[in-house]
Amino acid sequence: MARLAGVSGQTVSRVANGRTNVGAATRERVLTAMRELGYRPNTAARALRSGKFRNIGVVVFTLASYGNLRTLEAVAAAATERRYTLTLTPLARPTEAEVSAALDRLGEQAVDGVIMLVESRQGGGVEERTLRDIPVVVVDSRAVHRSAAVDTDQYEGARLVTEHLLQLGHPTVAHLAGPRDSHSARLRLEGWRDTLLAHRCGVPEPIHGDWYSDSGYSAGRMLAAEPELTAVFAANDQMALGVLRALAEAGRRVPEDVSVAGFDDMPEARNFIPPLTTVHQDFTSVGRTAVEALVQEIEGGPPAHYQEIAPRLVVRDSTAPAAAHPAARG
Repeated sequence: MARLAGVSGQTVSRVANGRTNVGAATRERVLTAMRELGYRPNTAARALRSGKFRNIGVVVFTLASYGNLRTLEAVAAAATERRYTLTLTPLARPTEAEVSAALDRLGEQAVDGVIMLVESRQGGGVEERTLRDIPVVVVDSRAVHRSAAVDTDQYEGARLVTEHLLQLGHPTVAHLAGPRDSHSARLRLEGWRDTLLAHRCGVPEPIHGDWYSDSGYSAGRMLAAEPELTAVFAANDQMALGVLRALAEAGRRVPEDVSVAGFDDMPEARNFIPPLTTVHQDFTSVGRTAVEALVQEIEGGPPAHYQEIAPRLVVRDSTAPAAAHPAARG
């Protein structure tokens, strides 16, 4: 290859190993020679020489979750840019036993580090453990981990959307929370409740759903029967969709009678009827930050600590001033 490209063997080695200290024209000549000769890097031999496999293990509970799917997409893109491959290990259930078994399986494979898309659970939650001294990064909110952790500031997102509804003049805000054993759901609930208390508003009893639209519909039917209801904050957009349907079936107009807000800012939210006010989570930044933190440690840098990505409120047509609501006018 060196003779064909007209370069030194050292230059070929630099290109093959992804080094950046090679000029663009020279790199292209070497890559052309590799293609002509059918060269493929021997990653196994390289791993034996360097002690690195350039492979990241990912443990994930469910890809039905919008957040997990978007974060995994970002992890895959960032890993590819850094010339790492992924080994995906799904879990049947988010339990400590399942996580431990998944880490054992990854320990039998050639991985340099692990990213966990399995949030902590309330009351005996999932805890990552050391795996052959391999670095671990957890995508989870403010949970106590021995390893680095990355996530959106869930509490701040809930505070932003609750503050928005109160500033519109609503006397209080009902909350459709996520599952009781979800750490993210608990933080969103705390952000909602603390904001109501800070404004000396009444705190309605939250209703718990399961993140999916059917549970939002069931909760929405209960909420629609409350004549004093003027505002609802659903802990994610999918449940908010169910709430919108239940309110429409009950003849409660959104936003004229009831304002509704969600959390996540999934792409479909802008096409709900009406378009949904929601909290934007930057899943791309979360996934990329997780990869960067892991690669930094894999490649000999210091381990990262908890990194929080700021959320952003996106105001659309599903929320309106309380003056439009008969219950708020009293």
